Amino acid sequence: MNILVIPEDFRKDQYILKPLISRLLRHLGTPSPRVVICKDPLLGGIGEALKADKLEEIVSDQMGMTDLFILCVDRDGEAGRRQRLEWLEAEFKGRCVFLAQDAWEEIETWVLAGLDLPDGWRWPEVRAEKQVKEKYFEPLAERRGLSRTLGGGRDVLGREASRRIRSVRQRCRQDFDALALRLQATLAQQ
Repeated sequence: MNILVIPEDFRKDQYILKPLISRLLRHLGTPSPRVVICKDPLLGGIGEALKADKLEEIVSDQMGMTDLFILCVDRDGEAGRRQRLEWLEAEFKGRCVFLAQDAWEEIETWVLAGLDLPDGWRWPEVRAEKQVKEKYFEPLAERRGLSRTLGGGRDVLGREASRRIRSVRQRCRQDFDALALRLQATLAQQ
């Protein structure tokens, strides 16, 4: 199965999304998923990632070579983000399998959900934080000496978190687990 994951900006997000989505698909029973991160075009942010014409360009270019498209973006505290993603999914319905998911609040939250948090950090506070990247993820990467590695620690921490996919699903029910359940239903239909 060929899966194209479309991040809002691949430059750092790829190090989180590839290991987490790959492990999730294996966890759901897909034996050898081929997960590719969309790097062309570089969307460079949420504004471009939510444009139907940009996504149309990507889907058209990959049609026939890709079994499943997954758009992953940050929620960024935007209450209406989910509705916009549902609208985008509807745009591609009947032409391809296209799922869109927003991370609550940033995809770095998914990584933190799969890690042992430092003493004094409480998961409910991490989960509720809108600026989780700046307040929790980057300090953790710095604390672990990873801030100068690939993706500012995302490579190492993303792979580490992917080994605890059940924890990520449990702690991130509104977003990551919701994606997992939708993926499971999609895979059952194929």
